Amino acid sequence: MKKRNSALSVVALSAVLLSACSTGQGTATNDNGNTGGSNAGGVTTIEFWAAPNPTQQAYWSEMAKAYEATNDKVKINVSAIKESPTSEASIQAAIAAKSAPTISENINRGFAAQLSDSQALVPLDTIAGFSDVIAARDMTKTIEPWKFADGHQYVLPIYSNAMLFGWRLDTLKELGYNEPPKTYSEVLEVTKKLKAKYGDKKYLWAKADLADPTAWKRWFDFYMLYDAASGGNKFIEGSSFTGDQKAGESVLTFVDSLRKEKGILARQSTDPFENGVGIFTDVGPWTFSTWAQKYPNLKYNENYTLSMPPVPDGVDPAQSKTFADTKGLVIYASATKAQQEAAVGFIKWVYSDAANDVKWFKDTNLPPARDDLSTNEAFKPILDASPQLKPYAENVPNAVPPMDNAKYNDLQTIIGTEAFNKVVKGEIAPAEGWAAMQAALEKALK
Repeated sequence: MKKRNSALSVVALSAVLLSACSTGQGTATNDNGNTGGSNAGGVTTIEFWAAPNPTQQAYWSEMAKAYEATNDKVKINVSAIKESPTSEASIQAAIAAKSAPTISENINRGFAAQLSDSQALVPLDTIAGFSDVIAARDMTKTIEPWKFADGHQYVLPIYSNAMLFGWRLDTLKELGYNEPPKTYSEVLEVTKKLKAKYGDKKYLWAKADLADPTAWKRWFDFYMLYDAASGGNKFIEGSSFTGDQKAGESVLTFVDSLRKEKGILARQSTDPFENGVGIFTDVGPWTFSTWAQKYPNLKYNENYTLSMPPVPDGVDPAQSKTFADTKGLVIYASATKAQQEAAVGFIKWVYSDAANDVKWFKDTNLPPARDDLSTNEAFKPILDASPQLKPYAENVPNAVPPMDNAKYNDLQTIIGTEAFNKVVKGEIAPAEGWAAMQAALEKALK
């Protein structure tokens, strides 16, 4: 899992139509014109498109075979979503060509908004048995923020990376701290001591992305801080701007204060956190395999540690929320009722046994979207072997997924160009930046 894979390309349907006939991923059509329906033997065939990741495809193929062994009335064909030009384009092309699968994974809330706007998805909560999936998997809290503005659930989250901030614990200890600061004033105090000791050799937050307007980059700076400051306010719900002005301005003021203390380095630097130039940065669980190979000197709770985002003074740090780097599965409206029910039956079977989520976690290193990930004994061996994963597991229920708006790329770009990037560069005051951003977002949402 890498951050760039979290950035979903928005592909115009007109362009997709041109490529629809060449996707090569059509499904068989029965005599009634429905793809993969029940055949004469009463077997319902469903097509499952897995993420274009060999590990995930192998997992779902194994699950499908195991389920088929228990239910001879369902046939599940598993294949990977094509990435030419993107997985999103392939899905849209298949919809346009009337060859969509029954189920696909690798869907985030923003892309799901595009699909639901075109009525391409089934509201999962309208399919019999879906509530049983939620109960069996113990994910009531985790799935709640996935609810769309129209009250429906269109995506079942499969995994959830509750994004955390990494801190260079070795540097904090040099400055007299044994744990990361939790509030804005505490972070600013650390920044002042850091600059007094190291001058231009070290910065609190060294990351070129802070000045980059690319939409997905806001997930790993602005949104992490904003979710914590606002208690998980969704910022945009459907076509409405619902941002918390007090929380938003506090985030921008915090960033501006770091800038004034010369605690931000927003230009290119080679692995600044890993090399100790910066002591604070976003960290996803996919990072650790890279560190194990490239920076084996980094040891959890020895020279680095992890924390939830800091919060404004007066906000309880124990209530901190964060951004969820997360994707899930959807069921397509073109599927027959029999396919929809068979799909839910399969998913219910997979998630009725925690052992299947244990296998997923081991195979993919992606934390299952479960409320009990940190307390269920089934996951204890994994978390004991990799203690750096424990805070991610603990905070799955505290992570907020992306907005449910089809124009999320454009909207998140506005956050950077009108407010966040400008504050980082010292080009606008925090309150003015928030006002300009809000006005631009509300105009774009009309």
